Amino acid sequence: MAKLLIADDEENIRQILCKYGRFEGYEVFEARDGMEAVELCRKNEYDLLIMDVMMPHLDGFSACREIRKTKDIPVIMLSARGEEYDKIHGFELGIDDYVVKPFSPKELMMRVGAVLKRSQKQTQERDVIRIDGITVDFTGRIVYIDGQKRDMAPKEYELFFYLVRNRNIALSREKLIREVWGYDFYGDDRTLDTHIKMLRKSLGPYSNHIVTLRGVGYRFEGEEEKP
Repeated sequence: MAKLLIADDEENIRQILCKYGRFEGYEVFEARDGMEAVELCRKNEYDLLIMDVMMPHLDGFSACREIRKTKDIPVIMLSARGEEYDKIHGFELGIDDYVVKPFSPKELMMRVGAVLKRSQKQTQERDVIRIDGITVDFTGRIVYIDGQKRDMAPKEYELFFYLVRNRNIALSREKLIREVWGYDFYGDDRTLDTHIKMLRKSLGPYSNHIVTLRGVGYRFEGEEEKP
């Protein structure tokens, strides 16, 4: 069931869209302004965001810009203004669709379905897997922990991607060093231990997915979540 977040300061619009969204089988949540939408997106995962442009505290464009710093959520923007500048500005921010008020809720739900379908197809085409609260985007070389983008050192990424690719397989220290650092590596295996320690810190509450195999090496444990 796809999760929608509707951010609009007009209660009647939120109520109408919630009604139509639930009728279509979506799980629907509400935000009364841009600031609340940003906070909800920091704490939760949504599949699509319907955002009004003109809202108190934080307008829709600014809220979208803030959310996109950490989350790659499809966005449909709503606006009472249909000026070309607003549409261009929205698309420059990376929004997926722009709907001018007044609009047909039924048509908007069709647009929601089209954006979700396109987004799911793009995700499938990208090499992305989810394990627990960890999202690994191999194509974009990005790691998210509970929806928050996590920056890593280059070798940390390579080591983590190799562990995840070979999840649930016991990997010797020698194999990890050979595959990640290469045959011409002249350091010692303490380099591997240091990077494992860095990885566990980066994974935060999910550090236990990296298991130490005494006398052997390491194993990344976890089952991929299917969409």
